[in-house]
Amino acid sequence: MPRMQVYLPDDLYDLVKKRALPASELLQEAVRAEVRKLDLVAASAKYTGELRHQVGAPSASQRARAGEVAKRVVARLHRKAG
Repeated sequence: MPRMQVYLPDDLYDLVKKRALPASELLQEAVRAEVRKLDLVAASAKYTGELRHQVGAPSASQRARAGEVAKRVVARLHRKAG
């Protein structure tokens, strides 16, 4: 397995050492999660681009309506979490 040198700010280094955290495993998980997130964002952008090509770009009123729906969904999630 290849090795890589990683630099941490002093505060993170201290936390890793103080809690005896498995730094290598944590970094591997974080990198995998970030790569997965980037892949999902790219796939979403590709899908919405294809969809826009098929049905056309949304109108200003459709975008405004979607924004309002999104705000209500987020507000509902915050109420349930709080």
